[in-house]
Amino acid sequence: MLKHELRKKYRNLRTDLTSSKISDYSITLANHVLRIPIWDFFYFHTFLSIQENKEVDTLPLITMLQGKDKHVVVPKVSGVNTMDNYLLTDSTVLRKNKWNIPEPEDGIPIPEEKIDVVFIPLMAFDMEGNRVGYGKGFYDTFLSKCREDVIKIGLSFFEPEKNPITDVSQSDVKLNYCVTPNKVYEF
Repeated sequence: MLKHELRKKYRNLRTDLTSSKISDYSITLANHVLRIPIWDFFYFHTFLSIQENKEVDTLPLITMLQGKDKHVVVPKVSGVNTMDNYLLTDSTVLRKNKWNIPEPEDGIPIPEEKIDVVFIPLMAFDMEGNRVGYGKGFYDTFLSKCREDVIKIGLSFFEPEKNPITDVSQSDVKLNYCVTPNKVYEF
């Protein structure tokens, strides 16, 4: 399928999710992350959820990471298709931007090369580790600036598409893992 078709399909599927189901799935996803061999790393980047879009709630994941004394890094949109990254601390003030994405007002900047693991928002993914986001290119741009060995983990409420995404471009960055309520996929 084409990316624009998948975006439409998964936006529609998300509309059927209740807040209770989103909460349950998000906790399950966080628990499934424990199965991935990433616990020797220190800098974990995660998106902050857009509740209006019924995204995976990353709060259970963030709580788990902080409980394991990991440095949690969150993004802030800084320009066209670009974002800066800040350490999430107890004093971090978050405000929603024009897309309803919670972002840090300011804080301690963290360079991309320090980040070990990235949790990535997505609409859909396939069995080859290709993903479909919102189409703005923020994460592809960000991931291209990270170290080559950064571990890329998608978080999805839904299982992968059985057929490959057909309009993948060279700038699209593949996942290493994707976590769903039923399984952890490794690519």
